[in-house]
Amino acid sequence: MDPVDLDPLVPSHPSEDIPVARRELLKNQRVPRRDRAWVWWLLAAAGLVSAGGFAAWVFFRPVSTAQETGTQETGAAAAAPLSSDTLTDTLSTSAEDIPTLLGHRQYALANPTELVPFSKNVEVKLRPSAAQKLEAMVAQAQAEGIQLKAISGFRSLEDQHYLFFDRQAELAQTPTVRAEVSAPPGYSEHHTGYAVDLGDATQPQTHLEVSFEQTPAFAWLQKNAARYGFELSFPKDHAEGLSYEPWHWRFIGDQQSLETFYKE
Repeated sequence: MDPVDLDPLVPSHPSEDIPVARRELLKNQRVPRRDRAWVWWLLAAAGLVSAGGFAAWVFFRPVSTAQETGTQETGAAAAAPLSSDTLTDTLSTSAEDIPTLLGHRQYALANPTELVPFSKNVEVKLRPSAAQKLEAMVAQAQAEGIQLKAISGFRSLEDQHYLFFDRQAELAQTPTVRAEVSAPPGYSEHHTGYAVDLGDATQPQTHLEVSFEQTPAFAWLQKNAARYGFELSFPKDHAEGLSYEPWHWRFIGDQQSLETFYKE
């Protein structure tokens, strides 16, 4: 009898040492090589799937903002969500960081090239938003028989230097006394392009005087100015002790102007 072609997985023995019944059993249990090929293909496919999954996880896993920017946050600060209060605190400037001088806050100088003349009056210039609302306010006042007059708008540092230092010398005033009626250069609301001095065209003798409060124009402003985004800058009993100026009004009718005067 010819030797049995044993499967390599079965220990090799001389065929004559295996009884006939045992040799027939091994022959029946033997699995052809080609029938086991699908096992290797299955293992190879499983390996590819695993490798692909790992690659996808590496490339598409979520990356925190701190990792993207190269920074790292720890503790409660990293886990706490951004609230409206947090955003407000971030955008706000502490009142202690805003310079003041003799009761006046410091203001950035408006870019003169961005200013426009009020009602074609080149002597009175304002920011476009303030000038537009002032035009509408004056027109409405006139329609109601009130003659509002714009006296002064934007002022340069040189203009304010004259009004503070030169007038202080002419009147023999101390800086403290002068600051009650005029701001030092760099500290005037007129630098912002949002402030305007108003008067009653029918009573010019009251221009830039406290007596302006007795005019029909001032009464009309008290009732209607807020409709156009204007408010009185220096009312009676001012918190910083500055003099009452019924003629001095400022525009707070948009985001930038509001932050200019109220951001703390």
